[in-house]
Amino acid sequence: MKEKKQALRGIGLTGGILAEVRRQSENGPTETYRGMEYRVEAPCNFKLELVVPDSRAEEVIDTLIAAARIGETTGGTIFVSEVLEAVRMRNYERGEQAL
Repeated sequence: MKEKKQALRGIGLTGGILAEVRRQSENGPTETYRGMEYRVEAPCNFKLELVVPDSRAEEVIDTLIAAARIGETTGGTIFVSEVLEAVRMRNYERGEQAL
């Protein structure tokens, strides 16, 4: 995650939400110990949420993909979704000004 955060700072993005998450699955990994099978708790992952203007979306995606190839075994998945409106509650800014 360190490489991804540094790469995003390099293109001027300093805000976002970073949270520790665990993937939940009925068919998660198992291990056998003394003849008994145990479900192994999923490892901790990180979830990074960013809201950027449409004009910067591809730049952010390319930056994250490039950074994910540096020193990490898995880069994760990028989901892109539309945000209909952004409103900064402190001063009522809307749209891209709120980002």
